[in-house]
Amino acid sequence: MKKRYLTSGSDRRNKEKSWFLDNGGVFLKELIADCNGKSIPIRSFSSEQILKATSNFDLACSVSQGVYYEWYSGKIEDRSYMIKRFSDDEFTRRHRVGSVYNDIVLSARMSNHSNFLKLLGCCLEFPFPVLVFEFAEHGVLNQRGGIVVNGEESLLPLILRLKIGKEIANAVSYLHMAFPKIIIHRDVKPMHVFLDKNWTAKLSDLSFSISLPEGKSRIAAEWIMGTFGYLDPLYYATSFVTQYTDAYSFGVFLLVILTGKPAVFTDSDGDPQGVLGYVRGLCEDGKLDEVIDPMLMKDITSGQRLQVEACVVLALRCCEKRDEDRPKMIQVAKELKRIETSLRNSS
Repeated sequence: MKKRYLTSGSDRRNKEKSWFLDNGGVFLKELIADCNGKSIPIRSFSSEQILKATSNFDLACSVSQGVYYEWYSGKIEDRSYMIKRFSDDEFTRRHRVGSVYNDIVLSARMSNHSNFLKLLGCCLEFPFPVLVFEFAEHGVLNQRGGIVVNGEESLLPLILRLKIGKEIANAVSYLHMAFPKIIIHRDVKPMHVFLDKNWTAKLSDLSFSISLPEGKSRIAAEWIMGTFGYLDPLYYATSFVTQYTDAYSFGVFLLVILTGKPAVFTDSDGDPQGVLGYVRGLCEDGKLDEVIDPMLMKDITSGQRLQVEACVVLALRCCEKRDEDRPKMIQVAKELKRIETSLRNSS
């Protein structure tokens, strides 16, 4: 049975008009304040277009979902899009309104970077704006860093995993360096990474992102935002957000990509274990070669294995306990580019 979202007739039109006015005012205010008056073209879509494209937000059109939103794929005027709908429950209305508009405003700012999912438009005729992004033909990564094809999980080849790692490192570096105020993503993880038709990685979901005061290297966050398993323990303990908060999350992300294990999984004894502790334990026992996803070990050379092990060491550096011992994301991006280039040349 398809889910019905809006009522019909004049009641529906009145609600849409009210939502449009409320959402439009907040949206324009946030966008103008963020972009200093610079024009960022964002197309306006109607509720009819959104509902038709998603078959009234039918689960059959669902691509993935988070705690506060769901992604759908759909066509509008014969063009495919990724469509993001936020939940409109009481918690979201009371506590997440700012995050919703944060996602819109920052996604608009990042739309010119090739490693962010490009925001093309939105519909303001719902309780929360529905966002319309470019289409990602190969979908979104799952919790093991793979993709789902026709209902079956498909793990990715080594060179593509490293390409994804490099491109997401580029995206996070851009957040940290491209603007007067450093932007911290705060929720870097595979489930926020889409892959387009060329297998280019696209980072998404900027709703938890926070900007540091200009000239400052950290800020005390009012709320701890992030995902268990990827969350920097230092940030959790102190509430201070820095660019190294993202470095930690990215380090876990890279380990997930390389090992094919979720950030938190059940070990052979049935106990929960973090991928970071698992990898650290193997490295301390001199078993670095056992870290790599067994699916990758079949056809790689000894030279390629050394490059992958260098990636593991880099990921562990990102997850050091003290932030001053972690590399900046621009350094991570450069090192991953070097490693990926070496692998391509040796393959």
